[in-house]
Amino acid sequence: MIDRDRISRLLAERREGFSLPQAFYVDPALHEADLKAVFETEWLFACNSCEIKRPGDYLTLAVGDNPIVVLRDRDGGVRAFHNSCRHRGSRICGKEKGRATRLVCPYHQWVYELDGSLLNARQMPDDFDRGEYGLHPVHVEVICGMVYICLAQSPPDLARFRAGVTPYIAPHMPDRTKVAFEMTIIEEANWKLVIENNRECYHCAGNHPELLVTLVEFALPDDPRGPAQFKQLMDAKTAKWDALGLPHKPADGGEEFRCIRLPFHEGAVSFTGDGGPACRKLLGDFTEPDLGSVRMFRAPNNWNHFLSDHILHFRVLPLGQDRTAVRTTWLVHEDAVEGVDYEIERLTEVWIATNAQDAELAEVNHRGIRSMAYRPGPYAPSEFMLTHFANWYAGKMEAFVGAPSPVRIAAE
Repeated sequence: MIDRDRISRLLAERREGFSLPQAFYVDPALHEADLKAVFETEWLFACNSCEIKRPGDYLTLAVGDNPIVVLRDRDGGVRAFHNSCRHRGSRICGKEKGRATRLVCPYHQWVYELDGSLLNARQMPDDFDRGEYGLHPVHVEVICGMVYICLAQSPPDLARFRAGVTPYIAPHMPDRTKVAFEMTIIEEANWKLVIENNRECYHCAGNHPELLVTLVEFALPDDPRGPAQFKQLMDAKTAKWDALGLPHKPADGGEEFRCIRLPFHEGAVSFTGDGGPACRKLLGDFTEPDLGSVRMFRAPNNWNHFLSDHILHFRVLPLGQDRTAVRTTWLVHEDAVEGVDYEIERLTEVWIATNAQDAELAEVNHRGIRSMAYRPGPYAPSEFMLTHFANWYAGKMEAFVGAPSPVRIAAE
């Protein structure tokens, strides 16, 4: 049961720059509040549109107890619906993905067109009005091929996010890709710990040897912790990117989103064991492989890397207060050929290892937070993105319970 007064008291206990009070990570009632306050009100990354290229292609996901189907309609548009039959509520599409000329409920065979309208409901009386029983729609926005859905009746404005990230990711043409590999792992940890783990690289040196072969740990171009070599690297790479017309400075996303282009270590161009290309066929119209990585994050459930030769999407969906599904997709140019342009093992080995390491870190973090000795601890300066995320999350919860919003920190 959601106790709004209790949530207000917990929010009042929160200290900016510190991890959250214990209940926000481990309490089933707070998980229910997260679903209502965050996942049923915000735009959520669902998939890349290349996963549903043809009319009738569909992909399913669940937001809490809400099964959703995202599909390509007959006109080429992307739509999303509640995956629940208007007869007696049975789930319609049971597979994670597939293709259908029409959506047919397996229970009593009610048939829906790809625009959600009800085509046939057998044995219903003559005066039954099919027009009253189409599938309930879910809001959809597509940004450079990235499909976002929102379950709210009145979704928040996505215009600032669209305008902010499009100049960075459009040159990589995510809509002209294909999924080379995908994997979903279930992490035994609260979804916020999964996000928090992603939002800092304080832990990288001690845990991600494969990733740090290529990844620069610093999250800002003028990070004061960076050695002189980092500044020299930034100066050299940004001069090249400026000449190519590719933006790289941090986008003004405040606490809602982050987008920035950062280099790999000198000599590296992709997330591979030796830093060499993962795919010979570059994305879009690129001819230059040394484009670093556009790191793009949007609260609450998505982070990405856009490279010259492939794209990584990460999607986070909570399954319970202590279980989270993390789906990773590796995308290459739509015309790239496996075995010729890329090898799956080389393309995926770094992030498969990193995902496993991050899963263990989040799970160990969750188990430690359950301790009676847990008290919120302070973030290091390099963990500034955790402060952004915690403030964003607290703002969502405050809006949900009707508490006043605190003063916001300046945008990055």
